Amino acid sequence: MAPKVVLVTGCSRYLGGHLAARFAANPDIDRVLGVDTEPPSRDLLRRMGRAEFVRADIRNPLIAKVISTAHVDTVVHASVTANPAGPSGRTVMKEMNVIGTMQLLAACQKSPHVRKLVVKSTSAVYGSSSRDPAVFTEDMGPKDLPSSGYAKDAVEVEGYVRGFARRRPDVDVTALRFTNFIGPRIDTVLTRYFALPVVPTVMGYDARVQLLHSEDALAVLERAALHDLPGVYNVGGDGVLMLSQAIRRAGRISLPVPSAAVPTMGRFFRGARLVDFSPDQMRFLNWGRVVDTTLLKEEFGFTPRWTTQQAFDDYVSGRALRPLVDPELVASVERGVLDLAARFR
Repeated sequence: MAPKVVLVTGCSRYLGGHLAARFAANPDIDRVLGVDTEPPSRDLLRRMGRAEFVRADIRNPLIAKVISTAHVDTVVHASVTANPAGPSGRTVMKEMNVIGTMQLLAACQKSPHVRKLVVKSTSAVYGSSSRDPAVFTEDMGPKDLPSSGYAKDAVEVEGYVRGFARRRPDVDVTALRFTNFIGPRIDTVLTRYFALPVVPTVMGYDARVQLLHSEDALAVLERAALHDLPGVYNVGGDGVLMLSQAIRRAGRISLPVPSAAVPTMGRFFRGARLVDFSPDQMRFLNWGRVVDTTLLKEEFGFTPRWTTQQAFDDYVSGRALRPLVDPELVASVERGVLDLAARFR
């Protein structure tokens, strides 16, 4: 059954704001509420149309009043983020991710009107290590449990969501484990990383990277809210790119850094406010991560429009990144590598 009153958290950011705009454009939905601590930009607010912005902090128990008063029946928790803001950003990020989720779930549990909960999670819950399988399925756990940062937050968030599902079995709960977002308009740690003119990498490692176009992410969240599709689903584009291949496709120059110097490199980029790398993101650049999306296609009923490579190329062209390396040279090198590999088959 289609929702009548939808609440979206994190509406001042790209994903939450554009998702609220999609719901507002749906005539079958009576009311759309967008919640965040800061108002969306003027352009995003305009895109949101008839969606109502509610300035509220989900860490505050008063969020329960917003949900109950508006008779919200569908909650889309899209504010879990990996992007800290400001000097104390990581502390605030953890509070918003973990404490905010706890308060939001408590509010949903109290409301008799809530019938559906959609949570934006991340494939980072699987961690990144040398002992990882080639592909993670939804029933697998991490080989090394994330001990800090966004990945640890996501593990805690999913734990609270499972607890909520047990206490409210009448609510359809959908958890979406997204791979890293990419696209010309979304701002993430990874989009900033690939925009650097010289891209630092860990010497001796070449991670496998699976990406998801931001438009596909919006489509998946929208489908989860509009249909009864409870469960946990990996969400990612088909195919992978090696980190070195992605850097070449962006026309950037790779700078291999010894493992011992990686923490210093991270502090430098964080201090310069270029890219804020957390330890779990550093491990991702070492080992990468790939997930299986069979359930997404067969049970959830969604196939991403963009492959990993197509999504990355759209990001490069959409951002108008000026290549430091001639794209024709990159293409010829990749063709040469493929031809050489074919000879040894």
